[in-house]
Amino acid sequence: MTNLPPITPVLLCGGSGTRLWPLSRKSYPKQFAQFLGEESLFQEAAKRVSGEGFAAPLAVTGDGFRFIVAEQLDHCGIRPAGILIEPEGRNTAPAAAAAALHLAETDPGALMLLVPADHAIPDPDAFRDAVMTGAPAAAQGQIVTFGIQPTRAETGYGWLEAGQDTHPGVNALERFIEKPDPATAETLFADDRYLWNAGLFLTRADTLIAAFEAHAPDILKDTRAAMDAAEPDLGFLRIDPALWGQVRSESIDYAVMEQAANVSVVRFAGGWSDLGSWEAVWQESPQDGDGNALAGLSTAIDCENTLLRSESDEIELVGIGLKNVVAVAMRDAVLVADMSDSQSVRRAVDMLKERDAKQAVQLPVDYRPWGWFETLILKDRFQVKRIHVHPGAALSLQSHVHRSEHWIVVAGTAKVTVDDEVRLVSENQSVYIPLGAVHRMDNPGKVPMVLIEVQTGTYLGEDDIIRYEDIYSRR
Repeated sequence: MTNLPPITPVLLCGGSGTRLWPLSRKSYPKQFAQFLGEESLFQEAAKRVSGEGFAAPLAVTGDGFRFIVAEQLDHCGIRPAGILIEPEGRNTAPAAAAAALHLAETDPGALMLLVPADHAIPDPDAFRDAVMTGAPAAAQGQIVTFGIQPTRAETGYGWLEAGQDTHPGVNALERFIEKPDPATAETLFADDRYLWNAGLFLTRADTLIAAFEAHAPDILKDTRAAMDAAEPDLGFLRIDPALWGQVRSESIDYAVMEQAANVSVVRFAGGWSDLGSWEAVWQESPQDGDGNALAGLSTAIDCENTLLRSESDEIELVGIGLKNVVAVAMRDAVLVADMSDSQSVRRAVDMLKERDAKQAVQLPVDYRPWGWFETLILKDRFQVKRIHVHPGAALSLQSHVHRSEHWIVVAGTAKVTVDDEVRLVSENQSVYIPLGAVHRMDNPGKVPMVLIEVQTGTYLGEDDIIRYEDIYSRR
């Protein structure tokens, strides 16, 4: 073990944000939200694969999430080895191939651990032990996956069949099994050879590249072309959009793992969930004596086996006489569902999209590289926002064609540029931005700056921006 190289975690953090709507949405998918504690699932995943035996992580994410990834890692005190930007989601196989090619440039034999960043694993020490158990086999050319000791006859997961021992604590993987029907799940659950498929893989970079060459050469070829044309961008590595769009979208299980002969499995019994539904969130949450899990300003009266979550400090959520129910309240959307039907949330999101409801994809809070804003009021010809700017951050130098703005600073100090004038605006002071004026807002201080913005005009969309300069190189 001491002679093995450190393992580079590859944090896969894309995602569409539909199964755990309304808290998870396309603009801010579940890996970045707080479901089971004070840190996001992404932060918990990054911390779980840090420390002794691990190198700095490599993250693979979408363009819209790159600054969220960097900020959340910074809050954990983790400096990534790199952040690869996918121009669009192409499923896990291209993401894994891109990470392997990137690592192989400097060390073909680098050990890499593919980590979906939206899973819940309550015992990180046990998980790290399992990874280290599989490391010798991975260093010798195996692709090691991790099978979860099942606790029920689950039909929502794929399964694995473990075979004979190949290394201490490591078994040959006989086959992958698709999500079973209830009767098949009962049969699998009764046989200790069968485990849940967690979608985690530990291997050498060159081993994974060879597996793609043998079983999905088209994905490897097209991914390599896109990576060869990748360009650095503010500490990120931006994969070429046109070439990436030509890569076949496929999961790594289908593209490689189900065909490769050198796949092994390590059993893991430390607890695991992919948090694929609100029922799974309920199962992983602390519960009272009646099986109720409460979060935020929530109250349960005569309820059983119910999940109540208020995600707003202005909404009191009260459940009375509920049984096996999920209720999630946010400022702009409320979900109420039977616990057993919580897998159907995606259908609700699709229906909202058909109606062009913004709640389908957009959180009330809009995260940007400089901070965030939320719309407090939106009516015909005026909008009121609360804007939070991080210390040292700055909005772009910009102008608007259809609106003017009035800024009132309520916390901190803003450095405001309006055409040729630059001045400091402190708490309880305000500034007016006329229609068409070239303007910018900076936070020169060491504490967050908060202001209220009142917009007036004929069109108030976020695309009414002419951008002249931007320290974040947004396009």
